[in-house]
Amino acid sequence: MNVIILPAVLDYLENLVFILFEKRYFSFLETSLYYIDDLVVDIVTNLPTHLHKPAPEYFDKYGKNME
Repeated sequence: MNVIILPAVLDYLENLVFILFEKRYFSFLETSLYYIDDLVVDIVTNLPTHLHKPAPEYFDKYGKNME
């Protein structure tokens, strides 16, 4: 499975770097940037390897075999 990150998501993550710094989640802008970079790498490398789980029966009203 390939993970495709839309340009709008990349823009959001780029803005998130500054938001995290401005809200003082990180003391340095560079640290905030590293955090977002690691997040993207984690999504791209680990998301495809997660096991699919069947949705609870509650969601059957929206369609069958939802994963």
